[in-house]
Amino acid sequence: MEFLVTTGHPELVAAIASEIAASGPIPFVRFMELALYHPRFGYYMRPPESGAERIGWDGDFYTSSDVHPILGQALARQAAQIDALLGHPDPLTVVEMGPGKGLLAQHFLSACQLGSNSLGRRLRYVLIERSPAMRAFQQQQLKPWFGHTGRVTWLEDVNCLAPGSVTGLILSNELPDAFPVHRIQRVGDETREVFVDVRDGRFVECLRPLSNRTIEAYFRRLKLELPDGYRTEVNLLAPVWMKQVAESLGRGVVITIDYGHSAQDLYGPDRSKGTFLCYYSQMASEDPYVRVGHQDMTAHVDFTTLATVGEECGLSVTGFTNQMSFLMGLGVEEMIEQLEPESPEFRAALHLLKPEGMGRTFKVLVQHKGIEQPTLDGLMFKPFFGSALSLHAAA
Repeated sequence: MEFLVTTGHPELVAAIASEIAASGPIPFVRFMELALYHPRFGYYMRPPESGAERIGWDGDFYTSSDVHPILGQALARQAAQIDALLGHPDPLTVVEMGPGKGLLAQHFLSACQLGSNSLGRRLRYVLIERSPAMRAFQQQQLKPWFGHTGRVTWLEDVNCLAPGSVTGLILSNELPDAFPVHRIQRVGDETREVFVDVRDGRFVECLRPLSNRTIEAYFRRLKLELPDGYRTEVNLLAPVWMKQVAESLGRGVVITIDYGHSAQDLYGPDRSKGTFLCYYSQMASEDPYVRVGHQDMTAHVDFTTLATVGEECGLSVTGFTNQMSFLMGLGVEEMIEQLEPESPEFRAALHLLKPEGMGRTFKVLVQHKGIEQPTLDGLMFKPFFGSALSLHAAA
C-alpha cells in the first residue's frame, strides 16, 4: 500500500525519513511515536501554529470537556463519594493523566470549590503531562488555583509518582487511544506487522515479521485467532501504563474514560480493517502519511486487557459502563434541568449523552484498590453484563 507525502511538518518528515534511511524500514508504532511525540516536532510536543487550535471545536478534534463542563462536575461528585469511602483523607489526591488543555481539571476544581464540605481544602490535583507546550496551556487555564500552595502540581510521567503514594482518584479522559500502536495483518497462518519505508519520496507500507513477540502473547492472552486478511492494531503501551497506574495507587479508585470496546468486540469480524484513524480539522482520515505532524492519530481501546492487567496488579474491577450511563448515575439530568432549554449550553450538554455519539461510544472503566468493593453512583446504571471484560467473554 502506498501513500504520497503531500503535506507535513517539514522537519518532522525529514527526521522520520532520515531514521528510515539510517536503519531501514521502521515499525508503524515507531512512525506514530515520532509523528505525535517527536521531542521537537511532534504533533503534541510543539506549540500550535499561531492562531491555530489543536483541541476544541475549532481544532482537529474535541473532547468531552470541550463540549460542556458537566463531565468535570460529575467527576467532582464522584470524587466526593470516593473521598467519603476513604475516610476523608488529608490530602485527597486526584491525578489526571493526559489532561489536554486543562479544561477537565478547571471544571473539576471549580466544582469542588463550590462544595460545602472540606474536599476543596484537602484536595491536591496532580497533572501528568509530558508535552511542554500542553503544560504551558494547562497552566494558563489553572492560574486561579496557583495561589494555593501545592494545590495544583505537574509531573512528566506517572512513574514520577512513588509506589503506593496516591490515596484518592487517578483518572484519564481520552489518553490510551493516543498511545502509539503496532498495526498488524494476518497473512495465511502468520501474523505480519506493518512497517514504513521511503521509496521515491513516498512513505510506503510493507509487511514484515513481528518486531515484538509480545504481540503474539497479547492475542494468546485474549484467546483470539484472527482470520486471514484481518488487519488491526495492538496497543502494547496501554498494559504497561495500567501497571504503572496500579503501582502508584495505594488506596482509592481509577477511572479511565475513552472510546473503545471489550476485546471480543474490538477484534470481532465487523472490525476487520481495524479502528485506526487520523483527525484534522474535525475530519477523519485513514491516511497517516499526509499532514504528518499536523494531524492526530488514534485507535480504539481494548478495555478487556486494561481490566485484566489491572486485576493482575491489584486493581479490582468496580464496574464498566458508558459515558451516558455514568453521567446519568451522577445526576446529569438534574444538572441539565438548570440550563435554559434550547440554549447552546443545553444542546452541548445533551451532546455528551447522545446514544449514537459520545454517550455510548465512550466507555468508563472503574477500578479500585485497598478498599472493599465500593458502590459508586457513576455505576448505578450498567449497560453491560458483569462478565463483559472477562477473558472468557473474549474466547
